Amino acid sequence: MIRVVVVDDEPMVCAHLRTILGSSGDIEVVDEAHDGAAGVEAVVRSQPDLVLMDLRMPGVDGLTAIERIGRLADPPVVVVLTTFDADQYVLRALRAGAAGFLVKSTPPADLIGLVRVAADGHTVLSPAAARRLVAASADSQPAREHARKLVGTLTEREAEVLSCLGEGLSNAQIASRLYLSEATVKGYVSRMLVKLGCANRTQAGLLAHDAGIVRREGGA
Repeated sequence: MIRVVVVDDEPMVCAHLRTILGSSGDIEVVDEAHDGAAGVEAVVRSQPDLVLMDLRMPGVDGLTAIERIGRLADPPVVVVLTTFDADQYVLRALRAGAAGFLVKSTPPADLIGLVRVAADGHTVLSPAAARRLVAASADSQPAREHARKLVGTLTEREAEVLSCLGEGLSNAQIASRLYLSEATVKGYVSRMLVKLGCANRTQAGLLAHDAGIVRREGGA
């Protein structure tokens, strides 16, 4: 079972998500909270695999809660689930440690599938958030320079794997492209996260965009 905590200031939203996810057979909402501070407490209390986090809440907001959860000893995957996906919120949430950014209008069946994908360690983004991420990443020269400096510490193969993460590829897809085993790719990813100081694959992929090493569609 994938254990989920829902953090949203609307109890009806929490109840709706509990019903949707509970219908899957392999996902269980084990706790819920209605503001960011209570959300962090719920994570500590229930030890979930994944958190669905709203952003706009009274008191402690979702972005602050994501940062606090990321500082826990063994943090769960956090996916933002909100009604809006403006550029600044997509980037801020991912930089804070979120592994994905979805909108509440996501169809129930798609949401169930995306929760499974995120719990398995992959990035999940709404189509609008993905487009905006590519357009808005590396929004300043210092960010680009910092990313390029970090990428410069990687081996050539590590940089290739990082570029693939920037495309959102799974370990299996990376292995197929680079003619490696999945176990080898997993090892590369784990070492890179430590080297780059990234909390998860999503942050590493964002850094790849900042450094300008992600293959463009149709490119080499």
